[in-house]
Amino acid sequence: MARMHARKRGKSGSTRPLVEENPEWVSMEEDKVVDKIISLAKQGKNSGEIGVILRDQYGVPDVKLLTGKGITDIMKENEVYPELPEDLLHLMEKAVNLYEHLDENHKDLHNRRGLQEVEAKIRRLSKYYKKQGVLPENWRYNRDLAEMLTQ
Repeated sequence: MARMHARKRGKSGSTRPLVEENPEWVSMEEDKVVDKIISLAKQGKNSGEIGVILRDQYGVPDVKLLTGKGITDIMKENEVYPELPEDLLHLMEKAVNLYEHLDENHKDLHNRRGLQEVEAKIRRLSKYYKKQGVLPENWRYNRDLAEMLTQ
């Protein structure tokens, strides 16, 4: 499938090997992994960062094989998942960075177009999350909100 704002196809990526059982060499137990996920989430880490930390520092290759649930599911069960979804927050951070750049470089038309594309993605994503019930119906994106949430 082609990308929306670029006239290219996406990169092909590697696929994870089909493994149905947790490897024998994993030393952490399920309850310790859940506790570690909760403590990292309370420190402000998002689910992607938590997965990388668990993989690199604690030797847990796949949380879902060990616990039967994903990292975001565990975070939601223990009520440490952020109010706004991570992908929406990352897009808002990108928009704030583009706002700051355009304040200094008024004539940078390429990045002005990039800002329009990012804001369009934010609006589409927020529309999806409103339909799913993740965001309230009266939630609206604006520059002030983005700057406040990303600081």
